[in-house]
Amino acid sequence: MAKAAIIDIPEARAFILHWGEMGSQWGVNRSVSQVHALLYLSKEPMHAEDICETLGLARSNVSTALKELQSYGIVSRTHLIGDRRDHFEAELDLWDMLMKIVIERKKREIDPTIQTLSDLTDQLAARDDVPEHVRERIGRMHQFLGTLGGWYDDVRRLPRPTLVALMKMGGKVARFIPVRSQSGGTKH
Repeated sequence: MAKAAIIDIPEARAFILHWGEMGSQWGVNRSVSQVHALLYLSKEPMHAEDICETLGLARSNVSTALKELQSYGIVSRTHLIGDRRDHFEAELDLWDMLMKIVIERKKREIDPTIQTLSDLTDQLAARDDVPEHVRERIGRMHQFLGTLGGWYDDVRRLPRPTLVALMKMGGKVARFIPVRSQSGGTKH
């Protein structure tokens, strides 16, 4: 029996299409997400022409997608003996893939926002003609995103088994955190 192409497997095709839709919801080009899904499902590295043919995408879209995926570190270029073309394969370790995506998104989106809010907070501190609520709200947003960024940096350094255990605990972890009641006392 001949080996079926990935795209001929209805569930694989549904996965690739859904991954593309999900990516577009997260602000990632649909083609980029579909290329990633195809490479993730592929047992062997694929060259760009195969990706184009399999997904029905233009060569320029595939080239752009591959560059974007490589910049995230979730797809790498490889070479096969006897074939001069570049081949590509996806990161298969889901934790590594998640961490690489999160690191890159933070670097591209959160870090510049924190810097902008820091600059704005400094500029507002030198002005007395700005309504207090504007100064307070921008400062609060800066503090919030800075705290979020610091929390992310702390969590990112946790050993993988600890991170997995923490995630599996979900909301149960709240049992270990003392919470102040609105009256000021501590509840356990």
